[in-house]
Amino acid sequence: MTGTAPSFLADWPWLTILGIVPLVGTALVAALPTRLARPVSLLTSLVVLAGTIAMCAAFEPDGERFQFVQAYDWIPAFGVQYAVGVDGIALVLIALVAVLVPVVIVASWNEAEEGEQAMVPDAGSSAPAAGRIRSVKTFFALILVLETMMIGVFAATDVFLFYVFFEAVLIPMYFLIGSYGGPRRSYAAVKFLLYSLVGGLLMLAAVIGLYVTSADQGEGTFAFERLTELEISTPVQIALFLGFFIAFAIKAPLWPFHTWLPDAGAEAPVGGAVLLVGILDKIGTFGFLRYCLPLFPEAADILGPYIIVLCVIGILYGALVAMGQKDLKRLVSYTSVAHFGFIGLGCFAFTSQAQTGAVLYMVNHGLSTGALFLVIGFLVARGRTRNVEDYSGVAKVAPVLAGLFLVAGLSSLALPGLSTFVSEFLVLVGTYTRYPVAAVFATVGIILAALYILWAYQRTMQGELRVPAGARMRDLRGREVLAVAPLIALMLFLGFYPKPLTDVITPAVNATMQDVGKQDPAPTHAQPTR
Repeated sequence: MTGTAPSFLADWPWLTILGIVPLVGTALVAALPTRLARPVSLLTSLVVLAGTIAMCAAFEPDGERFQFVQAYDWIPAFGVQYAVGVDGIALVLIALVAVLVPVVIVASWNEAEEGEQAMVPDAGSSAPAAGRIRSVKTFFALILVLETMMIGVFAATDVFLFYVFFEAVLIPMYFLIGSYGGPRRSYAAVKFLLYSLVGGLLMLAAVIGLYVTSADQGEGTFAFERLTELEISTPVQIALFLGFFIAFAIKAPLWPFHTWLPDAGAEAPVGGAVLLVGILDKIGTFGFLRYCLPLFPEAADILGPYIIVLCVIGILYGALVAMGQKDLKRLVSYTSVAHFGFIGLGCFAFTSQAQTGAVLYMVNHGLSTGALFLVIGFLVARGRTRNVEDYSGVAKVAPVLAGLFLVAGLSSLALPGLSTFVSEFLVLVGTYTRYPVAAVFATVGIILAALYILWAYQRTMQGELRVPAGARMRDLRGREVLAVAPLIALMLFLGFYPKPLTDVITPAVNATMQDVGKQDPAPTHAQPTR
């Protein structure tokens, strides 16, 4: 991400290309024999990854705020455009999409088998769920369609286009959970869909309100940069802000809008859970920075302290509830509630350090939680139960699995030397300069994180060997190690050298701070006298 690529690459329509490639892959998966669904899907995702790397190389951190911009009239009568472009914040999230999708495809190689019975048990039970036929082609086609939607939602610079992608991502994820999930998949899928649709309706009302406001001040538009120039009264800002904020808080999810996540995260197939928690939930926190703050700065300033309180409660609540979970996947889901509290804290602390840390946290959370979900998925596939109490001493027979579980868990609790530590440190330092009490309470969440992660590791991996009856507790195979290895490598690399990401994120954060009219607080320590 240094802008050292040949200059002609900057003129390519990268975002449109990256959005189309997965759709082409979807068509190929649908047309070709089933045995080719996996390799074609993997090849498609690797092409997207290669294109994303080239786009990152052509990105100029100190150049224009939005790069690789395209804008074409879509619905001219209402000022709607197909308008895309990325700043540093969107770029790193699209890069996260490009990394996680091939990882998920490799990890989910045997997730669906024609004629295979689903063997995902109820939480707390070792009995398999009822069998069902699951299509291999449909599973991988849904992942590729979801990749297009995720790239689109981060790339859109037209608010209406963003809303379309914001709602469209629900469809493939709903079917991934509802068709390929655990025994309570139908309940979890419907709950996920209903919560998201309610938030989407509130945001649609706010989007329409923005258009009406822009029409009253000239020409109706959904263009992001033109909307930031509107003069909106404070009461109207607050109303529109709440429409966007609630939708994003549900998507994130922030406490108390989080209740759909433990069910969806626990019942989703492992690959679906990685994409759900690792990427889809970031749409909410991305929306805070991209839309809530620049479009409604006065409302954000007024309501920010109250949101900070919600974030701190979410950090502590998520950590405490995670400590009481017996279901491994629900435990990881609740840890994410705490992590999103940290991200929200960084977004609304209104300091460049905290917001840079929040964006970096989005990326690092995707890596660490993605790895944690994958390793737990491999464990559950062997033991056929998610219940913590059914496992003990797994490290004796599966040392590689146990080692990767430990590294992913340590990253999740922000151990120094792993990537999450850098982002959590920036969030807390940036928050302390403006909200010291909130930062102190949030720091308690780090202590609690160590308790629930190390407790889960000790209970399942240490002690005398005990596994569910009939379990085949072999160590990880080469394909499974290959799936997790890139995430572990990135955690280690970014833990020691986060500069490639911070150099890209910081200019975009500074532009957001300028939109909001905020500056970092001046140092309060006394200056030495001569």
